[in-house]
Amino acid sequence: SGYGKCGVAVIRISGPNATEAIINIAKFKSLPQPRQALLRSLKDPVTNDTLDRGLVLWFPGPNSFTGEDSCELQIHGGPAVISAVLREFTKRAFHRGKLDLVEVEGLADLIHAETETQRKQAFLQMEGSLSHLYNSWRESLIKSVAHVEAFIDFSEDENIEDNVMDVVEDELKDLKNVIQSHLADGRCGERLRDGVRTVIVGEPNVGKSSLLNALCQRPAAIVTPIAGTTRDVVELHVNIGGYPVIIADTAGLRNDASDAVEKEGISRAHAYAQQADLVILVIDATKYVAQINTSSSLSFDGYVNNYINELQLLSVITKNEKKCIIVLNKTDLLNDVKEINSVLQHYKGVTALSCKTENGIPQLLEKMTCNLTTLCGKPSRENPCLTQSRHRHHLTVCVACLDEYFKLSAVGGDTVLAAQQLRKALRHISKITGHVSTEEILDVIFKDFCIGK
Repeated sequence: SGYGKCGVAVIRISGPNATEAIINIAKFKSLPQPRQALLRSLKDPVTNDTLDRGLVLWFPGPNSFTGEDSCELQIHGGPAVISAVLREFTKRAFHRGKLDLVEVEGLADLIHAETETQRKQAFLQMEGSLSHLYNSWRESLIKSVAHVEAFIDFSEDENIEDNVMDVVEDELKDLKNVIQSHLADGRCGERLRDGVRTVIVGEPNVGKSSLLNALCQRPAAIVTPIAGTTRDVVELHVNIGGYPVIIADTAGLRNDASDAVEKEGISRAHAYAQQADLVILVIDATKYVAQINTSSSLSFDGYVNNYINELQLLSVITKNEKKCIIVLNKTDLLNDVKEINSVLQHYKGVTALSCKTENGIPQLLEKMTCNLTTLCGKPSRENPCLTQSRHRHHLTVCVACLDEYFKLSAVGGDTVLAAQQLRKALRHISKITGHVSTEEILDVIFKDFCIGK
């Protein structure tokens, strides 16, 4: 059943091992009567810890919905309870070789997915798209380690090709380039998994809280005509265009704040903006038009630059990885929108709207979706994205080990120490998927070089 807080959650298990599942988790000595609800304590088959107490039903095939043996667990609907029961089945699947660690993580992400793109990325990972990629790199490293170790142990006694080390170096250089390219993804997959941190910034009373409420479609933030109403960062999770967004309303930025609490709010706003993935800069359209009318030489670019500098947002807006959307709010208060229309024609990153009437909100959502697509990418089976900081750590160490190998294996270098760096690189790749074995290295040595035959 759907994931979330509810009174009752339903978990169904179907397939040839459903019998084993229901006996082990519900601690039956024999199968219960079909289609009869029984109240049982559900236990971890290994530790015997009680996971929950709920109803268990048995549906033998072919008289079940799937036609297979199946069982149904009706448990309490708290997220912790659901996670505990599903984690038990997932752990058993991993130990039996049905899923590797990357696929297990994909399953966990699928259970917790809140948006369509999160679901798609998690489903592809659970189906093995990322595992296939990492396993291909692992197999390449296994082959390289095997060839280097064969060269060390048997080059003087057996028929080892003279150029084996050159071939290994070429293959490892290609592998290193591929891994580095995978790491240089701009954190698209991680951002999609965790949510895009989006911040609304601007002067006091430009409509930041109103904009947050309009995007969330509920009165999440307090809105008053008093400048400095928002003192802290107000953070909410929303779904925009199928992408998960953590959107934050911040204190209005100004240099003449005298209140200690407001100053702290402004400091937090700056700190949050520095870490944000997407920035929405809100400008009061009435102030812009009034200033343009009194200074014909002032361009929109000039006005925005002055605005950014005044609010000390230059470092935030000009970061290379930042995407910025400029919003001209309060258009409902303008008698003449000629200047605004001129801006919209020449500056594609600008949206004019009214939070009061919600005119222009659909256009803003469209612009945000375009930015979110750039920041998160589009999940695909052909180009799976790195989704976990755990993966990034192991791959980064793997690349560092390959660099050490190249240094140590240079002309006159120590091949034995170089081989150790390759083993470390292989160990870190294997830790991602949860497969660590020395037998595979021996298999490659005997297969590729026919050692001992």
